[in-house]
Amino acid sequence: MKEGRRKEGEGVRILILGGSGFLGNALYKELCNYYNTYATYCTASSFQDNQQFFSYDMREDDIYLLLERIKPQVIISALRGDFSSQIQAHQHICEYLIKNKCRLYFLSSANVFDAYSKFPSYEYDKTLSESIYGKLKIRIENMLLRLPKPKTAILRVPMVFGNTSPRIKEMKSAIWNNEPIEVFPNLVMNVTNDDRLTQQLHYLINRKKTGIFHLGSQDLVHHDDFVKEVVDRIGSFNPIYKNVYTTNEERYLAVLPKDHKLPKYLRFGYQDIIDHHVMN
Repeated sequence: MKEGRRKEGEGVRILILGGSGFLGNALYKELCNYYNTYATYCTASSFQDNQQFFSYDMREDDIYLLLERIKPQVIISALRGDFSSQIQAHQHICEYLIKNKCRLYFLSSANVFDAYSKFPSYEYDKTLSESIYGKLKIRIENMLLRLPKPKTAILRVPMVFGNTSPRIKEMKSAIWNNEPIEVFPNLVMNVTNDDRLTQQLHYLINRKKTGIFHLGSQDLVHHDDFVKEVVDRIGSFNPIYKNVYTTNEERYLAVLPKDHKLPKYLRFGYQDIIDHHVMN
């Protein structure tokens, strides 16, 4: 079976930047049986003995040297950390893309639209953010949009959950320590998890898709309803909820697909994400 899987992307070298993080590592596990997959880690020493992982500190190391060493045909950017270092790293990635036969898949965020609160956002809506995080993602997106279209894919992602995700870990910790869980009753969002996102990205890489993609549930849900239903899967606890109101009106933070819809088997609803969360 593994030999058959390997034929799909045999000889294709993929480099995942940020491979020791929650999403980066999920992507590595999804792709490593199909492609010649490499990844980077910064401080997670547990990856030191894995020959497919390379140490990379974007504050000190030049990404171009690593790219010249691995010579990837596909780069996935799941970098987190110092903003100015992220910008510089992606500038060097762009230089590599121009000179080499290579595509970049950049994990962006719904926060590139967080200044727009009245409606969900679609692929070709104008980006505008009030948050520092959203502004960072916009700056890198604009950098990539100046490259030839076949070189890049911008993947805008809503809130990400998953049994080992930071958000779920925070919920678990709050429940066990009898601390309040923050919920936003006026926030309307869509969601995803690590399993769904990695399957979608695998498809995009396999089909050599580029452009802008919104990778989240097809439907919307209020943040407090979603969190409470996920927490209910734990059992007969009495969690404490803290309602946080950032506005008196409903506020949307959702990225929905209109122009670049994936095949039906890769589409899902928020209930599918809830059903995935049985927190032991």
